[in-house]
Amino acid sequence: MSRSRPSGILRARRLGDLSPAGACLIYGLLGFWTVIVLFPLYWLVITSFKLPIDVAYPPKYLPFLDFQPSLHAWRYIFVDLGNDTLRPYFNSLIVASCSTVLAVLVGSMAAYGLSRIEYKPRIASILAFILLLALASAAIMFFHVDWRIAALAALAIFFLAARALARPALARYGRAHLGNGDILFWMISQRILPPVVAALPIYVMFQQLGLLDTRFALIVTYMTVNLPIVVWLMYDFFTGIPRDLEESASLDGASRYRIFFQIVLPLAKPGLIATALLVLILAWNEYLLALFLSTAKAQTMPILVAAQNGTRGPQWWYMSALIVIMIAPVVALTVATQKYIAKGLLLGAVKG
Repeated sequence: MSRSRPSGILRARRLGDLSPAGACLIYGLLGFWTVIVLFPLYWLVITSFKLPIDVAYPPKYLPFLDFQPSLHAWRYIFVDLGNDTLRPYFNSLIVASCSTVLAVLVGSMAAYGLSRIEYKPRIASILAFILLLALASAAIMFFHVDWRIAALAALAIFFLAARALARPALARYGRAHLGNGDILFWMISQRILPPVVAALPIYVMFQQLGLLDTRFALIVTYMTVNLPIVVWLMYDFFTGIPRDLEESASLDGASRYRIFFQIVLPLAKPGLIATALLVLILAWNEYLLALFLSTAKAQTMPILVAAQNGTRGPQWWYMSALIVIMIAPVVALTVATQKYIAKGLLLGAVKG
């Protein structure tokens, strides 16, 4: 008895191809999911061209059919607000870009060091550093000691204590040490900590330094907050680069810095770009720390968008225009670096 063969729409034309029915099903699901993903962006764009009365119920989605587009919100953003819009926008550009460059530069060097050098910091030295840091903070807060004097004194005592612990007579008391894995876990644990816990101490620190409402304070804070992410991600990329190339360059007389900047970084460029884009997005969208550290001069775009809620509720037409302006650079940068991001994700996912 012969078996019935599948019909034409259920049978693939060639080995490895989808059948017409399977292709319609898969592409239909992908198209449906694309509409779901892109619909919020579509709603955002069309809302920025609506009048306040058009935002009310019932919803209107089709320009020129459901409502007449208007530049009311855009005129308010660029003409009525003027500098109140441009200043936060340029602040966000400067703060996000500078903090991203610094975080990627410092974090990449730290990740490279952890991937190539075996560190063994002694627990006794770490405890001594934490104790001296606490004493210096107490001297600044309760005895009003100048922070420069307190920091220099604490560092001097720490180096003296470290040299003392290194002597053979005391070395047996400080043999316990940590490894690179412990350092990596400690760094990523800084992102586990809720930002609101560190916001108030950071605010007090910059207040004492007279750096509140400055771009410098935001740049330093964003760089420090995003540094663990750079170290954690770039560590995986650097461990996947063969050491033979570095050893060959070292035999030819290349220094460690030259090897890092001219050999390792170019090979890790996809991962570097993907990490930089992630850090840029985190810095660009940061709200809580900017709320604590800025008031007027260093105000960023997330603060301006939140301010449009007003006392009468969300003003969606103004907020939509601001959000479109805010996400445009990130979307454009993502599209421009798409191929590097795809390579970076694959390099980070494939091991061995």
